[in-house]
Amino acid sequence: MDYALIEYLADFLTPERNDLFDRVLDLRTRYLTVVLEDIYQPQNASAVLRSVDCFGVQDVHVIENRNSFTVDREVAMGASKWLNVHKYTENESNSLDAIKHLKNQGYRIVATTPHEGDTDLEAFDLTKGKTALFFGTELTGISDVVKEEADEFLKIPMYGFTESFNISVSAAIILHYLTLKMRNEETINWQLSEEEKAAIKLAWIRRSLKRSELLEKRYHELQKKGI
Repeated sequence: MDYALIEYLADFLTPERNDLFDRVLDLRTRYLTVVLEDIYQPQNASAVLRSVDCFGVQDVHVIENRNSFTVDREVAMGASKWLNVHKYTENESNSLDAIKHLKNQGYRIVATTPHEGDTDLEAFDLTKGKTALFFGTELTGISDVVKEEADEFLKIPMYGFTESFNISVSAAIILHYLTLKMRNEETINWQLSEEEKAAIKLAWIRRSLKRSELLEKRYHELQKKGI
């Protein structure tokens, strides 16, 4: 990681913007991540992205089997600009590819759906390790592949006649509860590493500065000259 490059580019930000980036990064996490499987309503998808950013989760994994993932900019309010969005679109088994990738990164696969042996949100044990929260389509929920491969099942207790929450509401409720619980649990190492913070900050700076590539070119020219 070229920390000198980050420092160089950060000088072109306002001090307030630079400080904001650092404050947000100190509260960012990859201990929790969100996985969206075949979401087809742009408003719902965009609302989830907005909640993910607001609750300080850095990564979203998007599975496209039958439906393309699109973002409604007015709903998302620019949230995708600050997130790492990973897409799985190349194979017939995109859901399985996402699961394998996340498991290799040390995540347990948690399907957010009622199921035999499921766990109520309030009883979910975050200390067991990094958690990938899977949310399925608006009509049919998560796929059978996810159900078969899931390590655990999580549900939100409900007390009315309606069987489920809207997906964006479900994501917001779960993220609010789990991020609060995570930050208050002293045994969980949920913060980003310094290298992760630097990589994300560099991406944010590049998205914030006009013609950042020209500034980087100038930086490398100065480096070659030993300036």
